[in-house]
Amino acid sequence: MRLLVLLVILSISLLSGCASTPEQQIETPPPPVYPPPPDQARFIFERTLLYNDDVEEYTALQRFRQFATGSSRKLHGMVKPFDVATYQGRIYVSDSVQRSVLLYDVPGKRFVEIGLEEPGQLKKPLGIDISTQGELYVADITMQRVLVYDLEGRFLRAIGDKEQLRRPSDVTVSPDGKRLYVVDTGGIDSQAHHVHVYDSQSGAYLQRIGIRGTGEGEFNLPLQAAVSSTGQLHVVDGGNFRVQVFDVDGNFTHSFGSVGRLPGQFARPKGIAIDPQDNIYVIDAAFGNVQLFNPQGQLLMVIGERGHAGAPGIYMLPAGIDVDTDGRVYIVDQFFRKVDIYRPIKDGTEN
Repeated sequence: MRLLVLLVILSISLLSGCASTPEQQIETPPPPVYPPPPDQARFIFERTLLYNDDVEEYTALQRFRQFATGSSRKLHGMVKPFDVATYQGRIYVSDSVQRSVLLYDVPGKRFVEIGLEEPGQLKKPLGIDISTQGELYVADITMQRVLVYDLEGRFLRAIGDKEQLRRPSDVTVSPDGKRLYVVDTGGIDSQAHHVHVYDSQSGAYLQRIGIRGTGEGEFNLPLQAAVSSTGQLHVVDGGNFRVQVFDVDGNFTHSFGSVGRLPGQFARPKGIAIDPQDNIYVIDAAFGNVQLFNPQGQLLMVIGERGHAGAPGIYMLPAGIDVDTDGRVYIVDQFFRKVDIYRPIKDGTEN
């Protein structure tokens, strides 16, 4: 009996001691900025998108129902994201394994899947873009065509077919919304390494840019593309380790980049985006970062680095990228299944 009393007293003492011990404060590291000090910061990490609850509103009624029924909240995340496109706070992410485009509607606090049902069912969506008129264009490499939706995900039309497109990997739309550029990445044993141009509304075929090769205006495994405010087409020429630039008529103007591991060179260039000032952002999947160039192709700075932890600014397999009208940068990483978002800093102040 005495032993039992001693054990009870000892347990109470231990519990009291634990309760009186102050909790250790875990310091959260500051968000990364780019370029890092001592240079003046131009971008600061804002947030990461992973799951539907990163944007969905979780109401008190939903919490009560979950408590009453003993159920758990269902999370829906990315499986193999590829590309990202934004429009007035809506963030669209293509997922090649889930065969859909995921809409993270930040202003509307909604999460929506696009392309699950016919008509407009997707099989392997890769590159995506949104026109200034608010139409979503999705390159489906398996279906060998481009599918077009409105902002809510309602299917509108399809462009291209198997006779024209072999392995469409990306799409981009001209600033006026009239011309659709489709990157056909071809393959090791294929000569179909082109950019095809369509009328974005009628789907009429307009022209073909490039042939397979290493010369000016020629491609070797082109991957993604973007159009500047002046209508210049920028194409990531992956197998030639460069970005090629064409005028509005499809004529080659210049290129930048070369194979290597120095700043301004490429090892595995992939995604590309252009900001409102016509600066060019190029993802390199081997470096695990984004290199930022001015319109003349001169390196300005680098965002992110390669690493094995899915922390902000750390990437293993970055793929797609977009820059919205406010200058925010959105980076997709396939390995960590996330989208990192960076906010611009101008003159030392955050937007």
